[in-house]
Amino acid sequence: MQSRMASLVALVVIAGCQQPVASPPTTINESPHSDSVEEVVDAPDVLTLIYSRSPVTLNPHLATGFQDFEAARIVYEPLASYGPDGDLTPILAAELPSQENGDVSEDGLSVTWRLQETLRWSDGEPLTAEDVVFTYKFITNDTVAAVTAQYYKDIKLVEAVDDHTVKITFTQPTSSWQTPFTGLNGLILPEHLFKDFNNRKAREAPANFQPVGTGPYRYLTEANGRLLFAPNELYRQPVKNFKRVEILGDVPAYVAARDVLREGTADFAHNIQLESAALIDLVQTGEAGGLVLTFGSQVERIMLNFADPNRETEAKERANIEFPHPILQDLRVRQAIDYGIDRQTIVEQLYGDLGIPTSQLLVAPNPFADEPIDFKYDVDTAKALLEKAGWVDSDGDGIRDRNNQPLTLVFQTSIGTIRQATQSLVQEQLAEIGINVLIERVRTEDFFSADPDQTKSINHFYADMQEYAIGNDIPDPTIYMGWWTCDNIASLENNWQKPNNSRYCDPEYDELWESVRKEQDPDKRNDLFRQMERKLAKDVAVLPIVHRALSNAVSYRITGYNFTPWDASTWDIANWQLVEPIEEETEAISEDAPTEATPDDVPAEKSKHSDTKDSNQVTEESIDSDPSETPSDE
Repeated sequence: MQSRMASLVALVVIAGCQQPVASPPTTINESPHSDSVEEVVDAPDVLTLIYSRSPVTLNPHLATGFQDFEAARIVYEPLASYGPDGDLTPILAAELPSQENGDVSEDGLSVTWRLQETLRWSDGEPLTAEDVVFTYKFITNDTVAAVTAQYYKDIKLVEAVDDHTVKITFTQPTSSWQTPFTGLNGLILPEHLFKDFNNRKAREAPANFQPVGTGPYRYLTEANGRLLFAPNELYRQPVKNFKRVEILGDVPAYVAARDVLREGTADFAHNIQLESAALIDLVQTGEAGGLVLTFGSQVERIMLNFADPNRETEAKERANIEFPHPILQDLRVRQAIDYGIDRQTIVEQLYGDLGIPTSQLLVAPNPFADEPIDFKYDVDTAKALLEKAGWVDSDGDGIRDRNNQPLTLVFQTSIGTIRQATQSLVQEQLAEIGINVLIERVRTEDFFSADPDQTKSINHFYADMQEYAIGNDIPDPTIYMGWWTCDNIASLENNWQKPNNSRYCDPEYDELWESVRKEQDPDKRNDLFRQMERKLAKDVAVLPIVHRALSNAVSYRITGYNFTPWDASTWDIANWQLVEPIEEETEAISEDAPTEATPDDVPAEKSKHSDTKDSNQVTEESIDSDPSETPSDE
């Protein structure tokens, strides 16, 4: 934290949250930069970022979670990304492709990107179109098993027309030309550092842990458990805001919020998820920072397992669609669970301003906001549905049963304050309609693991219900809505790497998704998305419960940030800077100026984020207000 920033000189090899990584087998080019990692940097010149988990890798295409993307985004950049309003902004590209400039073909089969011509990697090597082509080859190499591969599946060819021009040809006409190489999933890798690791050894590449990028800051090392970054002197514009950026991981949510809001020993804490009461206390007593809410596409949901997690195939695979779930395959039971969950109470007791009760999957962007998918908490209807399904309380113990089988469901989620509280509330609510819910809590790194051997992961889903938050990570939800198709069912055959962990499968839904992939008319696409969302709601294929805000804690000493739901919080870290001292402003005031308060005399606590929308700033008065009045992004 700030009191310890000036002494970060001990050098160790980056470890992340796995076993310590051995010294890299090859040497990365010597840096062309003038500063030294041993240089002592004064506390005010250090930007401290806190996360609940420590980065495991700094290669975004091998990321294990949000913390890896957040750290990698400081170094790596895409061709373009999406601002808060969802509009595409060029980054490495010189301009955006369009039909008007001839770079988007009229038949929807190709798009051409033109790169800025003076781009250089932080080791001095030039960035060219060949790096973009290589990134595509790396991502789509099955032996690499990149987590971003699904965003490139509709590409037929990526070719370098010249050093600064890339042409992408698709397998079929598409209106989603902007999906590849944009946002978090489009960060470009340097071919000269990864070309020998475009294979099963991809996770052994030294550059995974010592990245070389084009971003405003470059990676230095790990010291005292913190990842250190320094300004990239080869960045396309001067970076003079901070001499060091440091990332500290594995910090509990309350500690992270306290350090930024109350203690002032850190500048940023990512996505604070605490119960409303705890946050109210921190906001009321904290004078060092504030919460900035960004409502994007993140929806906390309860997934229902359509396969039996307790039966095994001959290959010893559990939760395979060969064996439908003995309880949840019945639509009436799924409907009863939906009616039995009180979303409003969950939000009021646990989320406050950080959530909005919802029954929708597509919450941003949402062209049908005036036609919401309604939810209803109705205990009597839930009980009646269970009765019709043959589930009755035959012995008076409060738990329904059928054919001597109790109506018991196992509900798992990752360890976290709000999620555990949500589990308890759902357990109480479903007990009221006669469902016995057994709670299982899984370590976060195990729950979200992509390791095929980790049986507690969300994709193995060896439970009946599970809770987590996710959403479309780009404004176009085509890839996201494909997660419920039959072809995307997670299984042993694909090493549990596909995203349909509920094992929902319906040919009618698949047909809608195939239609939206081909459709180029925006209005028709929106209508198809709406049909898909309503189909999932009708089938109770998933239970959305809370539209969740990204709630970043930000120090009052920094400004210039502009969080977007479509990229990492660090996407515009080049613009983050110190607030100008108040003393400089007061010195400029004339001695003849009036001393009484005027509209321009704003308290320092309120003026330090003058470039940030007031509607996104959470105050002690607003944090426990009616959730229906929660401020939202543009």
